[in-house]
Amino acid sequence: MLLSAMDEFDERERDTLRERPWIVLATTFDVESWIDNLNRDLQLAIGKQAVHAPGVCFRLAEGGDIFLHTTGDGEVLLDVTPEADWVTPLLSAATGRDAPGTALWVLPGHVLTQMVLGLSPLIAATRLVLHHEFRPKKAKFTLTAWQTTP
Repeated sequence: MLLSAMDEFDERERDTLRERPWIVLATTFDVESWIDNLNRDLQLAIGKQAVHAPGVCFRLAEGGDIFLHTTGDGEVLLDVTPEADWVTPLLSAATGRDAPGTALWVLPGHVLTQMVLGLSPLIAATRLVLHHEFRPKKAKFTLTAWQTTP
């Protein structure tokens, strides 16, 4: 059976968005090369589609996912699933930032390479993501103002 041009496009897109096993990155050069390849793959996957917050999903070997997106302003957005909360101390150490108290991390772009390098041994697989809603989930703890009566 012959495939139409649309079927071939759909198959290429499915292949591009398929989860791929992770190869541990050991140097900043490795990470920067991976980022360049990721950007190229995302551009090819996006094509002329309308997308919302494209990026990559890291599936962690010990459980959970981290969705990563970079903004037009150069910021890095991370959405850490509840199953991946265990990685919060490493994210803080790799980025030099305190945990935000929500699942959504907003980080300056200059921490991306070091963050990926720190996460690298913990990643099992990655996949490109063309649509993701980066919404801050409620903090685990809420601060309450206590009133006292004079």
